[in-house]
Amino acid sequence: MLFKSKNLETYKLTSLDGDIGHVRDFYFDDQHWTIRYLVADTGNWLTGRHVLISPYSLIAAIKGDQRIAVNLTKQQIKDSPSPDMDKPVSRQFEYEYHGYYGWPSYWGGPSTWGMYDSPAQDPELWGGEAPSGDQQGDQHLRSTQEVTMYDIHATDGDLGGVEDFIIDDVTWSIRYLVVDTGKWWPGTKVLISPEWIERVSWSESKVSIKLTREEIKASPPFLADSLITRDYESGLFRHYGRDGYWAHEAEQMQAA
Repeated sequence: MLFKSKNLETYKLTSLDGDIGHVRDFYFDDQHWTIRYLVADTGNWLTGRHVLISPYSLIAAIKGDQRIAVNLTKQQIKDSPSPDMDKPVSRQFEYEYHGYYGWPSYWGGPSTWGMYDSPAQDPELWGGEAPSGDQQGDQHLRSTQEVTMYDIHATDGDLGGVEDFIIDDVTWSIRYLVVDTGKWWPGTKVLISPEWIERVSWSESKVSIKLTREEIKASPPFLADSLITRDYESGLFRHYGRDGYWAHEAEQMQAA
């Protein structure tokens, strides 16, 4: 299912033995545009702690209950490594964190989640191996809150700003950026796939896409309160003359 990140931030986080707070932010990998960690606001339970929750531990985002179920106990979370809140999450910390839980490294293979397209939650698939890869490798984690309101530029002019993200709760990939078109097209929001991004200037807070404003204006209208269906997505990708992300993922699964 597809969820808006701002909606997920209103969901409770529930462990195996009680509530642990709610989502405050998401850290995503700017190479795969995939959520690697949920940042938990634990309220009065763990005051002053920066708690990360990996999709490896998520059972489901339950829309009816407005909660995200986490397959961990409160004690496991309390005893887990905690990153320095004033510094970016380092790869060295990720080694320690994944090693604590016994999870594989998402960066240790050719697919979005190492050897898989989604975070494998069956311990038998993890192989009991320690996280692999370069412990000092480059980091590519970004905050969704930081990227919100980055400027979006089409090939022929300004488009607007990032307002939200659409997240797939199976793969935890960011499927779309929700763009508020602002003064250019008042009162309108459009969806932009990360696949259509040409370049991101993190220093300038700017995203450049390989589309014209007229192409975007002629795209299937996005109604912010409507459910995003596969029919709508197919029409959107067809409008831009591109295959849907689900076709690419099917090809990757066949190749594996």
